[in-house]
Amino acid sequence: MSVTAIHQTEVHAGDSETMLNALPHPVLMIAPDGKIVDANMAAESFFEISLPLLRRQSIAELVPFGSPLLALIDQVRRAGTPVNEYKVDLGTPRTGTEHQVDLHVAPLPERPGHIVAMLQERTMADKMDRQFTHRSAARSVIALAAMLAHEIKNPLSGIRGAAQLLEQSAGPDDRTLTRLICDEADRIVTLVDRMEVFGDERPVPRGPVNIHSVLDHVKRLAQSGFARNVRFVEDYDPSLPPVLANQDQLIQVFLNLVKNAAEAVADLGHEGEIHLSTAFRPGVRLSLPGTKARVTLPLEFCVRDNGSGVPEDLLPHLFEPFVTTKPSGRGLGLALVAKIVGDHGGVIECESQPRKTVFRVLMPMFNGEGAQKASSRNPPGER
Repeated sequence: MSVTAIHQTEVHAGDSETMLNALPHPVLMIAPDGKIVDANMAAESFFEISLPLLRRQSIAELVPFGSPLLALIDQVRRAGTPVNEYKVDLGTPRTGTEHQVDLHVAPLPERPGHIVAMLQERTMADKMDRQFTHRSAARSVIALAAMLAHEIKNPLSGIRGAAQLLEQSAGPDDRTLTRLICDEADRIVTLVDRMEVFGDERPVPRGPVNIHSVLDHVKRLAQSGFARNVRFVEDYDPSLPPVLANQDQLIQVFLNLVKNAAEAVADLGHEGEIHLSTAFRPGVRLSLPGTKARVTLPLEFCVRDNGSGVPEDLLPHLFEPFVTTKPSGRGLGLALVAKIVGDHGGVIECESQPRKTVFRVLMPMFNGEGAQKASSRNPPGER
């Protein structure tokens, strides 16, 4: 082979490596004996292990026993044709993290017996689906709140007044019943008042907000009250640009999330920990259904705790009204959080497992334009 041909081969190899590393999805090349031959940078990040260490392991050591990925690799080897499988739960024994991925597995004709596998995480697609479900649920609560305010509070006032009149002439036993009527009427009115918050669609002024000031304020409030015995850990990106938001509403969002985290770790005593983090994720863009607009959500704010976690059956419905894990909870706190985040054009998601529950908020950044417009119109995707 000539020097020129060798040089061209090296250039092509370098181009291929650059191209693979540019892909946002993990890609693995697997030898006939199951050993990892090569991987791109996204695979290193996905499995949280460097390429030299990946090459020392087999694919069976990277995924759980009986993983669908292993079965797909065997199927491709036997049939010699590509196979795709969608929405596969793929765990990593190394990190203990669950991922839902689409699997694309194909043979490599140039290297007999070798397999190429690409893993495409479904996180963002599912976030979009769930976020618009949350907004739809919030709109349902808005209509319900308006109906309750007009149709229930007035009759309750009459019922309570009648019970108070009866109480004046009732005996001791009957007085207990009239007091019960008054207390229950008051409880229902309080619940309706809390729900009326969902019906407030007045435009909210928005502008540049320093998220670290918001989190510091929330932390001080928490440490002086409900999270007095909880240890806080902060992992902030100091170069983060401002978020386009209303500061008071952001405080309400993160105060709710931190309060939930504090309640989740209450039984751990001084071992309870709440981790607050901020980061810039430039690759997150969402398409809004029914429009050609694409929303960029580069700002990521997380509230993590080491509590017992959220039950798996409740996780998909956590931001819906009246869904709660607390015995005395009413299930409106997280629904309100989802409404506020949605009104800001953002996304909120929860990932939970024992000793690691993360509430992740993705928000648009302030770019110096549109702050006044944002305060006088409905948020993206709303009508």
